[in-house]
Amino acid sequence: MIEIKNLSKTFHTAEGEVQALKNVSLSIADGDIFGIIGMSGAGKSTLVRTINMLERPTAGSVVIDGVDMGALSDRELRQKRREITMIFQGFNLLMQKTCLENVCFPLKLSGLRGEKKWREQRALELLDIVGLKDKAKAYPAQLSGGQQQRVAIARALATNPKVLLCDEATSALDPTTTSSILELIRSINEKTGITVIIITHQMSVVESVCRHVAILDGGVIAEQGAVGEVFAHPKSAAAKRLVFPEGEAMTGYAVPGERTIRVVFNGSEATSTPLIAHMAVEMGIEANIAYASTRTIDGREYGSMLLGIRVGGDAVERAIAYMNAAEGVLAEEVEF
Repeated sequence: MIEIKNLSKTFHTAEGEVQALKNVSLSIADGDIFGIIGMSGAGKSTLVRTINMLERPTAGSVVIDGVDMGALSDRELRQKRREITMIFQGFNLLMQKTCLENVCFPLKLSGLRGEKKWREQRALELLDIVGLKDKAKAYPAQLSGGQQQRVAIARALATNPKVLLCDEATSALDPTTTSSILELIRSINEKTGITVIIITHQMSVVESVCRHVAILDGGVIAEQGAVGEVFAHPKSAAAKRLVFPEGEAMTGYAVPGERTIRVVFNGSEATSTPLIAHMAVEMGIEANIAYASTRTIDGREYGSMLLGIRVGGDAVERAIAYMNAAEGVLAEEVEF
C-alpha cells in the first residue's frame, strides 16, 4: 500500500514561491495500475518524484508498506529505492552500453552483484520478457523508440521491484507503439503483481490500462476513483476538460428541440456494426451524432460521444436503457 498524506511541495525561484503540490492525499493498493493525469504544469512529475524521494516534500508524508519514506536515512533510502523503479519519457539508457549491459547495470549498483554469468542470465530473462532477447548485443542507437522503452522496462525490473513509476513513459511514442508498451506493462502487472503508477497527460493512456485514476489540477487532486466511474461521470472541471477536450465548447453541441445523451465506451467490444446503427434498426430510434471521439484498442472501443434525440415520447429513456445494456457502455442524459 502506498499512502500519500497531505503532501505539499513548494519551490523557491527567482520569481518567488511556486506551490507545485497542495495538500495531496492518495491511497494506492498493492498490485494496482494507478494513473495520475493532468495538463502540463499540474504537478504530476513533482508528485511522482516525491514517491521515491527524488524530491523531498515541503510538508506531508509518503508511506510505502508502513515505511515513512521521508524518515529514512540516505542509506536506508537507497535500500528502499531498490523496490521502487522508474521509467521515463526519454528512456535514459546508457548509449555506450549494449542492451544486455544496460539491464545488468542496476544489478551491479544494487549490491546484488553475484557472478557476471548470473547477472547476464537474469538480464537475458528480462529481455525475453519484453520481447528483445535477440537484441541483447545491440546498442540503444540501433533500436526504435519503442524497443528502447522495452529495454528500459527490462532494466527497471532487474531488482525485482514492488513499484514501477512511469513518468510520461509513452509520450514520445506513436499510438501503435504506445499501445504495445501499455499492453506489456499490463502483462507484467498481471504476472508479477507489481504496483504501477502511470503519470500522463493523455486520457487514452489511462483508459486503456489503468484501474484507478487521480486527476491533478494546479497541484490539487480535483477528482479520483475507478477509471470507468471518473470517465463516465466526470464531476470536476478538470476531469471534464480531459474527458471532453473541447471543454466549455461542448455547450455548442446542444440543439433546440433535442435532448442530449452522453455515451461512454469504456472497453466495449468492437463490432462491424456500430451500436448507434443497431439501435436505429432494432428500436426505431434515430440519433444525431453531435460529437464523437472513439478509438479501438485491442478489439475494444474507448471514447465518448454526444447524441441528440428529438424531444417527445420516451425515446430518450429507451435509448439510454438500450445502450446501458451493452457491455462496457455507459449512457446518461446531460444538460448544458
